[in-house]
Amino acid sequence: MQAKQIQQKRLSIGIVGGGIGGVAFAVALSRDSSLHVQLFEAAPQFSEIGAGVSFGPNAVKAIHLLGLDASYQRIADASPAPFEDVWFEWRRGSDDAYLTASLAPGVGQSSVHRADFLDAIVANLPEGIAHFGKCCIDVKQDADSATAIFDDGTHFTGDVIIGFDGIKSAVRSHVLPPEQYGEITPFWSGTYAYRGMIPTGQLESALEAKGSEKRLALVPQMYLGKDRHILTFPVKHSQLINVVAFITDRSTPIPMLRQHEEWVQATTQEEMLEVFEGWSPACQAILECIPEPTRWALHELPELVRYHRDRVLIVGDAAHALVPHQGAGAGQALEDAYVLASLLADANCHRHNVSTILSAFEQVRHSRTCKVQRTSHEAGDVYEYAGEGIGDDEAKLINNLETRFEWLWHHNPHDDVVAARQIVALATSP
Repeated sequence: MQAKQIQQKRLSIGIVGGGIGGVAFAVALSRDSSLHVQLFEAAPQFSEIGAGVSFGPNAVKAIHLLGLDASYQRIADASPAPFEDVWFEWRRGSDDAYLTASLAPGVGQSSVHRADFLDAIVANLPEGIAHFGKCCIDVKQDADSATAIFDDGTHFTGDVIIGFDGIKSAVRSHVLPPEQYGEITPFWSGTYAYRGMIPTGQLESALEAKGSEKRLALVPQMYLGKDRHILTFPVKHSQLINVVAFITDRSTPIPMLRQHEEWVQATTQEEMLEVFEGWSPACQAILECIPEPTRWALHELPELVRYHRDRVLIVGDAAHALVPHQGAGAGQALEDAYVLASLLADANCHRHNVSTILSAFEQVRHSRTCKVQRTSHEAGDVYEYAGEGIGDDEAKLINNLETRFEWLWHHNPHDDVVAARQIVALATSP
């Protein structure tokens, strides 16, 4: 598009990062012909690492508001009847004893394979918006524009730059300059996650062989124990079961990875089985079905003081990366995408007031996303009998598990849009 044509647009927006949040955001913006939208992805094509991703009711609401319902429903899994409202059943990892269930009425455990979901939303992205092999190395701005600079020597200049570029974000250091805020880097949560995918029929047979119910394969489960927990839920239209087995080092207040240790690496089944030695028959059946697990060192970000600097904003994992214990990371990115797209698509938003609008976005989102970070970390403690004031007291544990997600799930991101518009109106009124 020629510079003159871009100038005739109401707003020119550069998006750095083509993960689930960045693509959903680009799709939402692309429906508005008054916007010039360009998305830059470092990889040679759209791709997602990881396997299953879980969505709570708030994330499903955001998907609906983003107009991605049809794409999502084609690939989403749900628990079989009569367990369709079950988010997770919670069990004692030592003997499979049932503790309670967390229910999400009308949604249940709504989960997908990450790559499938990304493919499904990419299908809605018009041609000419996405650019690959664009690794952002720097961001600059002046009073009138913002520029993303890429490692191939190219750059993009627009009215605004949105950093949807993940936990290792390059845009973040522009918003929070190290000389002013110190080096902000992801830190290891202390938790390793062993991951694997099991064909459903294989897991059902393995569970039955151990004397366990085969329905434990298809109904989402969490098995809890000291400093460890295991989760399972179906993906790929219930053809596969996504398994994640966690172990946390709580021996020191600030656990550290070995120097130069990769965040993700292949490991052995033997190591994984050793970590869960003495656990229940169902847990043994699950882990014995994963011959080649990968081990992930789960990282998160500290709560940041700000997400916005003039014409540049960070969102999603770039702003508030968190551990996966409440299934909330992708949901927060999708909430961000919906709220921000709604504000930028407003006809009253233009290049001269866009910084005020980005500031309003930050004001309505910051406390929620920080709370999601904090409580996601706390959830891992609760599941592993280390919750403050809860420990291994099962009565307190059950009460916590039955109620802890309500504030997270029962949030309508459209309320954030309304609140942000009120902030903008106050800021711009004479």
